[in-house]
Amino acid sequence: MAIYKLLQNTAFLPEDIELMIDAYEGALTQLGLPGGVASLNETIAQNIIACAQTGEKDPQVMCTAALKAIGKAA
Repeated sequence: MAIYKLLQNTAFLPEDIELMIDAYEGALTQLGLPGGVASLNETIAQNIIACAQTGEKDPQVMCTAALKAIGKAA
């Protein structure tokens, strides 16, 4: 999954990474893309990481933000 690759060299705590992964998987599920399109998966992952960098800890909020960023309301 794209998010794992993007998180490899970050300074997030393990529990924060788990929350971002939950958000990522939720976004893919809502889009019907669990195995998904690689470029879209990476865009979603990048948006979730950007949201987490603001201090957000709620996976649903991160998921919604990522979906809104690509023009898909959650």
